[in-house]
Amino acid sequence: MITVVGYDGTPLAGEAGERLAQAVLVVGGARHLEAVAVPPGARAIVMGNVTAALDEIDAMEGGGDVVVLASGDPGFFGIVRALRERGHTPKVIPAVSSVAQAFARAGLPWDDAVVVSAHGRELRRAVNACRAFPKVAVLTAPGAGPAELARELFPQTPRSFVVCEDLGGPNERVVHVRPAEATTRPWRDPNVVLVLDSRRAVGERGWIAGTPAGPAGWGLTEEAFKHRESLITKPEVRAFALAKLGPRVGDMVWDVGAGSGSVAIECARFGAAVVALERDEALCKLIRANVRAYGVKVAVSRGEAPGALDHLPDPDAVFVGGGGPEVVRACAARALRSVVVTLIAVERVRPTLDALRAEGLIVDAVHLQASRLSPMPGDVHRFAATNPVYLVWGMREEPPLPVAPEEPNERRAEIAPLPGENVGGAK
Repeated sequence: MITVVGYDGTPLAGEAGERLAQAVLVVGGARHLEAVAVPPGARAIVMGNVTAALDEIDAMEGGGDVVVLASGDPGFFGIVRALRERGHTPKVIPAVSSVAQAFARAGLPWDDAVVVSAHGRELRRAVNACRAFPKVAVLTAPGAGPAELARELFPQTPRSFVVCEDLGGPNERVVHVRPAEATTRPWRDPNVVLVLDSRRAVGERGWIAGTPAGPAGWGLTEEAFKHRESLITKPEVRAFALAKLGPRVGDMVWDVGAGSGSVAIECARFGAAVVALERDEALCKLIRANVRAYGVKVAVSRGEAPGALDHLPDPDAVFVGGGGPEVVRACAARALRSVVVTLIAVERVRPTLDALRAEGLIVDAVHLQASRLSPMPGDVHRFAATNPVYLVWGMREEPPLPVAPEEPNERRAEIAPLPGENVGGAK
C-alpha cells in the first residue's frame, strides 16, 4: 500500500500518523524526513533523484507499506501524477497547499489567481504569465527563484512581490518587496512568490478559478477599436492570423507595426503577454486607449524595427503588420514558434517567403479577400468586396510526439463492421 502524505509543518496526526507508523519504507525530501518520526526499522530514502526514488517504490510493490512525504497538497504539481504514471494507485492524505498558505499570509483571495510552476520547467513561461496577469503565484526552484523572476520582470512590468519562504517550517519568512530589491537579496528554498499588480490584487468576483475563461469570440469588428484612416487589420484577416499565431497563457507575442493594436489586444485576450511596437507616437496613444478599453495587459513600445526589437524578450509568435524583408527576417530570427506577415503588394510575397525560409521556418501563404453583406436601396443587399490581402507565415518544425509503447497484454478493441461494410476491403 502506497500512501502519499502532505506535510505543511504541522504534526502528523490521525490517519497520516497511523500510516507513517506502519511504513517499512518512507520517501521524502531531507527536510520532511527530519521533521517527522520515521518508525524504527523503516528504511528512509531522500527524494533528491525522483526517478531513483520511484524505482525504489516500484521494487517495494507487495512488500510492505510505503509512505511518501510531500509538501502541502501532493496532488497539486506534486508526486501523485508521477506515481499514477508508474501505474500506482496511492492513498492521498493532503495538507494545506503552499499556494493556499502563501495567499493566506498575504491576506488575499486567490480563486482569481493564475498558478504556474517554474520547478523543472521553463522560467520564461512563468515570467510571461506574470506579465499578462495581475495576480500570479509562482512555484519556484533553485535557479528559478525570486531573484531570477525579478530580473526578467524589472523594470518593464510594474509588480510587487510577496516572497514566502519555508511555509509552515521553522524558518518561515514572508517578505514584501519590489522586483528591483528582490534581485539583490538572497532567498531560502523552498519558497513561493506571489507576483501582484497592487492596483488589482483583490480582483473581481468570478465563476472560474485559475486561468481566465478566455474570450467569447475573436476577429472583432473594425468598429470595436479606435483607428486612424482605416489603419487596422481587417477582422477576416485578423481571425486567420490569430489561428497561425496561436496565442496562449505563457506565450510572448510581438505585434510589430501595431497600428491600432487590434492584433495585440486580441492576443492579450487569449492570455498571452504582448508587446505592441509602433513608431508613430499618435498611434501609440491610440493603442493605449484601445488597451484600456479592453482591460488587458499590452506593453506599448514606441520604436522602429528592426533596431527596436533588440531590447524585447524573445517571442513565441510575431505578427508583422509593417516593414520589409529586413524586419521580417529579424523577427523570424527571434521567434520560437511562428511569424505571420500581412502584405498588400504581391511583389512583396516572394521576398517575405525568402526571409522566413532563411531563418529555418516552414512557410506558406494565402490570398484573402472577403466580400461583406452590404445594403442597397429597395431593401436588397449585395456583397461588396474588401481589398485583397496576402497573408504569409512561417512555422518552426515541432518535434514528433512520442509514441507510447503498447502493453504486452493490452487487449485491442475488436472493430465490428457497419451494416453493408466489407472489412476486408472487397467492393
